[in-house]
Amino acid sequence: MKVNGTHYRSIWYDSADDTVRIIDQRWLPHVFKIETLKSLESFATAIADMWVRGAPLIGATAAYGLAEEMRRDPSDGALNRAWEVLHDTRPTAINLRWALDRCRNHLQPLPTSQRADAAMRLAHEIADEDVEINRMIGVHGLEIVKQIATSKTDGEPVRLLTHCNAGWLATVDWGTATSPMYHAADAGIPIHVWVDETRPRNQGALTAWEVGSHGISHAYITDNAGGHLMQHGMVDMVITGTDRTTARGDVCNKIGTYLKALAAHDNGVPFYVALPSPTIDWTVQDGVKEIPIEERGGREVSHVQGILADGSIGEAQVSPQGSPVGNPAFDVTPARLVTGLITERGVCEASPEGLTSLFPERAAA
Repeated sequence: MKVNGTHYRSIWYDSADDTVRIIDQRWLPHVFKIETLKSLESFATAIADMWVRGAPLIGATAAYGLAEEMRRDPSDGALNRAWEVLHDTRPTAINLRWALDRCRNHLQPLPTSQRADAAMRLAHEIADEDVEINRMIGVHGLEIVKQIATSKTDGEPVRLLTHCNAGWLATVDWGTATSPMYHAADAGIPIHVWVDETRPRNQGALTAWEVGSHGISHAYITDNAGGHLMQHGMVDMVITGTDRTTARGDVCNKIGTYLKALAAHDNGVPFYVALPSPTIDWTVQDGVKEIPIEERGGREVSHVQGILADGSIGEAQVSPQGSPVGNPAFDVTPARLVTGLITERGVCEASPEGLTSLFPERAAA
């Protein structure tokens, strides 16, 4: 997407100096910074410390990190060590393991002399695939928005509510939950987006920054406001992303997603999940019991980052001094609460039959 008129991906290879660059999301939405990643350790740090975030982007970043290590040392030992170092950064998003397995399986049979070039080509391929997957999610999601728009009076917007940032900053480009928004806006369909702040880390601010940059009407709201808006008929559709989806359609996403699904179910509001197929974990059935939930540091909850009175960016503590803090980063929304899954191959129900109908070859494998 564009930032100040210039198109950016969230991660890209700069052929001018043969390096990989990212948008450093620690400083957004206040400051736009670009960071160069040069070593396996820098890629691992970028993932673990959330310089990059979002399941698809984590996968692409891991692929580039492994490719960078292959240029330094293409041996089997280095390949396996790179897989381990990158895999251990974050446990919940399945795209990380998916990308690393794909890279290692592709590279292991090759002579070491070919691995560096092959690894970088595959990283480019994974990134390009992600862009197309997300573009197609937008194409299929647009049809849902169009259908809702037909019930509106002239000029009345379709009102969407989203949680966290499933935007182009969480992918390589387009985003998952935001892709239908961008397609709708580009098609001239009036929409308004309710953007949950999404504590901790307030990742909704990234979504607000994104859609605002695209000229989309939106409002940044507290996490607890969504149910109220639904009760008063002010939400036409909820759409979120996902970090891991089970074979039966349970959806693991940023903490708080489950509560939005419950509110949507109680108020008859359709709840859709934008689902790139690499986030499907075909080995898992029961998301609540089987998906590991990352427990992150308490400082993300006890402190908030923002612009201080003097214009600088800093942190402020919001919790009582000495109070213990819990920080589960994700929760699981059972399939029964999901109206539909919007994938690059179309829209299906959240069920084994629905997923198998769109991805029969993967379900069989």
